[in-house]
Amino acid sequence: MEMRAVYAECLAKLMTEDRHVCVLDADLAKASGTRKLYEQFPRQMFDCGVAEQNMASIAAGLSSYGFKPWIESFTPFATRRICDQMTISISYAKQNVKIVGTDPGVSAELNGGTHMSMEDVGVVRSIPGMVIFEPVDDVQLRAAMPVLNAYEGPVYMRLFRKELPTVFPADYQFDLFKADTLREGKDLSIFVSGFLTKDVLDAAEKLAAEGIDAEIVNVHTIKPIDRETVIASARKTGAVLTVENHNVIGGLHSAVLEALAEERIPVCAVGVPDRFGEVGKMPYLRKVMGMTEEDIIAKAKYALSLK
Repeated sequence: MEMRAVYAECLAKLMTEDRHVCVLDADLAKASGTRKLYEQFPRQMFDCGVAEQNMASIAAGLSSYGFKPWIESFTPFATRRICDQMTISISYAKQNVKIVGTDPGVSAELNGGTHMSMEDVGVVRSIPGMVIFEPVDDVQLRAAMPVLNAYEGPVYMRLFRKELPTVFPADYQFDLFKADTLREGKDLSIFVSGFLTKDVLDAAEKLAAEGIDAEIVNVHTIKPIDRETVIASARKTGAVLTVENHNVIGGLHSAVLEALAEERIPVCAVGVPDRFGEVGKMPYLRKVMGMTEEDIIAKAKYALSLK
């Protein structure tokens, strides 16, 4: 299933169980996968039009009356455009609003630079009180949705809309504030978020064939980052690589650097260089941004050389 279909399926379950759960979109229900929910839950679905700032303010108001709103739009419009509303109306006011940004980073593809948010995590991470979560696959998303809904406070979720390969087993147990170690290793720690997790696992197999034992940790919650797991893994291996579908400034790489600031351990990065996006399909965009499996392998070896 597409990730947006899983997201809609989970929302339907949440709205069935609790009439206080509601969804607000910015005339993007089809893009977000939630259009059919209007027929099933006409009193819990709200189209706010192409007006994300207003949508965020409405959600904050609904939350103040005990509702549990989820708001959704393309990533740049769910973060940059509503930054002030997210800061003051939602986080400062301690409102229980869940914010979903779809097609993060290069996954915006042909929508191009205007819709390709490379800095959304950096924007949201600077706002006090915000939790930032990015699912890897349908298994993790299904496990996370009820946990996010039950969490009292604002959460921002980066949602890849299309299909993703399955990484986690069916019996996966999700902990919002605990990173998942997918592979134990002793030579290098690779911390990864989002859809690049499968590529990192594949790269680790190729590194293993060359005698390099990489530890793979999926950091699904970038804020607050699981410092304990990050520090323990880095101390064990002595070298670190971060991999993310985001600007290397302000996102996972920055969060890991902050956690390891006093550890004197080399930390390298695979991610978007400090630039805007452009029109293109995923393979092309990943190549020009330096985010391919080959880039991961090359940067992993470079991080090892710095030990």
